[in-house]
Amino acid sequence: MSFNTFGHLFRVTTWGESHGPALGATVDGVPPGVPVSEDELQLWMDKRKPGQNRYTTQRQEADLVRILSGTFEGQTTGTPVQLMIENTDQRSKDYGDIAQKFRPGHADITYWQKYGIRDYRGGGRSSARETAARVAAGGIARAALKVLAPQVEIVGYMTQIGPYGIERTRFDWGQINENPFWCPDATAAEEWAGYMDKLRKSGNSVGAIIEVVARNVPAGLGAPIYAKLDTDLAAAMISINAVKGVEIGEGMNAACLTGEENADEIFLGNDGQPVYSSNHAGGILGGISTGQDVVVRFAVKPTSSILKTRQTITKTGEAAEIITKGRHDPCVGIRAVPVGEAMMACVILDHILLQRGHIGGAVGETRGRIG
Repeated sequence: MSFNTFGHLFRVTTWGESHGPALGATVDGVPPGVPVSEDELQLWMDKRKPGQNRYTTQRQEADLVRILSGTFEGQTTGTPVQLMIENTDQRSKDYGDIAQKFRPGHADITYWQKYGIRDYRGGGRSSARETAARVAAGGIARAALKVLAPQVEIVGYMTQIGPYGIERTRFDWGQINENPFWCPDATAAEEWAGYMDKLRKSGNSVGAIIEVVARNVPAGLGAPIYAKLDTDLAAAMISINAVKGVEIGEGMNAACLTGEENADEIFLGNDGQPVYSSNHAGGILGGISTGQDVVVRFAVKPTSSILKTRQTITKTGEAAEIITKGRHDPCVGIRAVPVGEAMMACVILDHILLQRGHIGGAVGETRGRIG
């Protein structure tokens, strides 16, 4: 049994390896009549593709996405959408020295323990390259959201790189696309640039924290217990290669608050809908969206492939030293920002489809109205 699919009604299956001829996604459950094109999907692919600045891997991949099925005359047909992205700049020879060795911090050893075989050329399915397929699928999800819930906006950004975080008082949405770190704090972005230059030249790597916000999400998405919106969001984000932690709203910091501090007070707005004094809950209560911004934060570990000597073992159990050559991200978290956005889009769309099937389109209009 293999587990390469996520989603309930909007289902995404990714396929392919880092150094194979191509990778991609099969997207099922897409409603018919959604306008979509390769050019539209490419806008999201270009945010993630490598080699765009000195802070990411210098592997040169155009990441051109092709739609092979599921559309006709520029619209989805309701059948599975097949997406393909060709790999064009593999350098498998860079990995020849590690064919018999396990890279510390990487999935090499666990893949070997589970399957008895591993693709040492960049890690195969464990490579961050797999996320290109998710971004393509996320583009399909965004196209469907534009039709079903055009008010929804999804924006991701970095809040921390290594030990250096942003200053929330300097938060500026307009700065996110103005620097290579997707950072909403211009001062922090300048500081990060100097830090990353030194780190990159030393052959080391560092982790990061990414925050993804979905604005104007309708209230009522999700379900109690086993289909919670935050359950699926957490699973989606933790499934991204190199992610080691996920928070919703206040997250781990909620443990530091009192009940009085943490409770988001509720008032009735002029439109008869609830207004909240704060958003410690991250837009989700009891697994169901409140109508506030949905806020998800995830931590990405440092890239495991580094130009630093580390101790390891070989496949035959002998002690060895290893240095990973090749082209690697000094901070893979930078390119995780559009991946987090894509996963948010997929989950939000999936729950909108579930809501339509379970409750219908009236919630928030007649049913569920407060005032």
